[in-house]
Amino acid sequence: MINSVTADKKRRPSRTKQKIIMALLTIFAAVAAVIFLLPTVLTIANSFMSASEINSNYGAVFATTEEGSKVFIAEKVNLKFIPDMVSFSQYFTVLFKSPDYLLKFWNSVILVVPIVVFQLATATLAAYGFARLKGRLKEILFFVYIVVMLMPYQVTLVPNYLVSDWLNILDTRWAIILPGIFTPFSVFLLTKIMRRIPPVMIEAAKLDGAGELQIFMYICMPLCKSALYSVAILVFIDYWNMVEQPLILLSDQDLYPLSVFLSQINTGEIGLAFAVATIYMIPALLIFLYGEDYLVEGITYSGGIKG
Repeated sequence: MINSVTADKKRRPSRTKQKIIMALLTIFAAVAAVIFLLPTVLTIANSFMSASEINSNYGAVFATTEEGSKVFIAEKVNLKFIPDMVSFSQYFTVLFKSPDYLLKFWNSVILVVPIVVFQLATATLAAYGFARLKGRLKEILFFVYIVVMLMPYQVTLVPNYLVSDWLNILDTRWAIILPGIFTPFSVFLLTKIMRRIPPVMIEAAKLDGAGELQIFMYICMPLCKSALYSVAILVFIDYWNMVEQPLILLSDQDLYPLSVFLSQINTGEIGLAFAVATIYMIPALLIFLYGEDYLVEGITYSGGIKG
């Protein structure tokens, strides 16, 4: 009895210490989350300000000299998270008075949606082949996929430019879409997940007379549902924010997506920039919120895979 009481007393300091550590980690995570969200909150809040209020708060940042050169942070800037009066004038201008913004938005949609759809289609087929087939050639090819995946996009940008020029698709949307369809990251992730499917399930399906197509459609696809959502979300966000590809592969500015056009908005239209940025965040935010559970599940599931 005495020994048990002594043991309980020894456990209490350790439990108290764990609670203190958890509380400190929670506070740290909360502060980090607030700091991380401040730019987004500032953008959304400022999009509802009137043009005069934005100029009074940030005019110094975008001031110019008599010679026309820009003077950044000429004086103290007043960061405001709550507008004095809510105004929808910026959104009215973007949606009804300036069709260029909506045109660039639809350019982003036209470029990104085919990339996501066809990349998932090709990646699932390629991943199934890598997961099911055996042989030295397959291992070498998969290793090449990993090497290409680890390369920064800037390294492969020149070869993409040369190939696009050779295919006569330079300065067209296909110069962006085709390289995006065959990105190796999704193949790598789906291959690692398909390799985790128990071989017993596949063998049982074969005994029941299922062919490779039935195994792919009715076993692999349902079990890879979370991974497919994860890949779709990551690919969408990646290409929704692309900048280098359109700048290098497209010379016609009418084909530029909104991600490029955002950086070219005149500094005198900073209020419109806030409104356009807010509209631009909505699709990615909605997709992330809808598939958050799938994204976490897919990444967690793939993180424990070996081989």
